[in-house]
Amino acid sequence: DWEKVRGPKPEDVITYKDLEQKSVQDVAPLLSKLAVLKLNGGLGTTMGCVGPKSAIEVRDSQTFLDLTVQQIEYLNQVSGADVPLILMNSFNTDEDTSKIVQKYSTHNVSICTFNQSRYPRFKTDSNLPLAQTPENKPNMWYPPGHGDLYESFANSGLLDQLIDEGKEWVFVSNVDNLGATVDPVILQHMADTGAEFVMEVTDKTKADIKGGTIIDYDGQVRLLEIAQVPKAHVDDFKRVKKFKIFNTNNLWISIKAIKRLVASQKFDLDLIVNNKTTDDGTAVIQLETAVGAAIKHFAGAHGVNVPRSRFLPVKSTSDLFLVTSDLYLLENGELRLNPKRTFKTVPVVKLGDHFKKVNDYLARFKTPPQILELDHLTVTGDVSFSSDVTLEGTVIIVANHGAHIDIPRGAILNDKVVSGDLRLLDH
Repeated sequence: DWEKVRGPKPEDVITYKDLEQKSVQDVAPLLSKLAVLKLNGGLGTTMGCVGPKSAIEVRDSQTFLDLTVQQIEYLNQVSGADVPLILMNSFNTDEDTSKIVQKYSTHNVSICTFNQSRYPRFKTDSNLPLAQTPENKPNMWYPPGHGDLYESFANSGLLDQLIDEGKEWVFVSNVDNLGATVDPVILQHMADTGAEFVMEVTDKTKADIKGGTIIDYDGQVRLLEIAQVPKAHVDDFKRVKKFKIFNTNNLWISIKAIKRLVASQKFDLDLIVNNKTTDDGTAVIQLETAVGAAIKHFAGAHGVNVPRSRFLPVKSTSDLFLVTSDLYLLENGELRLNPKRTFKTVPVVKLGDHFKKVNDYLARFKTPPQILELDHLTVTGDVSFSSDVTLEGTVIIVANHGAHIDIPRGAILNDKVVSGDLRLLDH
């Protein structure tokens, strides 16, 4: 009922800068009670890659998983704690991930994996399952969204194992969010408040209009996803003025509370109906849930409005362009904005279809351009960049159909529009 949807009450979203600042060393005793869980069920298909998305190289020949392991290894080294890394795989990623994690056996981090559930797709016209047998045939089954975490976590035995080891909290995030590092400030906040669930939210920009948001619904804190919004109100939902924040999917959750709620069997999460089409053109329905939707079930649950730096997802090659550039420095597996950047905002980058797949993208850049002074970049058509290119201000490069543009080595483009056809030949 849209009439009951309200923005969150002030006490439902706390501002990060109002929290007491803490260092990793300050919270060392709390770190010994923490586990880190990465949602690792997705494939890299949208970026033209085969296998788990976490295996895509994102910075200095290192993958999402490499950087995550580095972060936790450094955390354990500095604090003296033993923070384990848990990966929730899907049937799409489990086999490959099991092989990949073997390379970390000598690292100072214990890694566990478990599989989320597998649900049958339903035919749209008949509401009957597509699968006739339990065999995992292509297109027949799907992982039912990350809301499945709670029951799958409990069913795996890992939840009980963590409780036996004295763990109290789990920090959950998407494996492709390079900003989702263990934050000592929020960990201390969890301990101080006794909250069973904290959702990191951040200020919405025009790039985030589809992101889920915290709302007040009948006096209860809830997560609202765009798929749940009636069509007549979608534009209302997208308005930055009305819904000012969105869910980063960085979640801090009490482990014992998960156990209690799963055991009570009252863990009803709002269903998201996802209409899909299989490779052979069959219209199917997938019923999915979101991990953040459980916020309504936990005691003291609230949001913390965090800096944008805690949300650095790589969903496209435009995102990859940013994280591989000089805009970020890499330290102990963590990316942070280069202090030489004058503005603390990130440039808007829109790379066209010629750059959509990772291999095509890599072939079009000899080296990552220098973008410390860049505000906006749009590139469409058949464009290639030589080495040592600098982009500043607003740069728009358009190669019309049938044309090709080569940006020469050492070029400096400052507030420039480049269009037409430009080819450079070596001699």
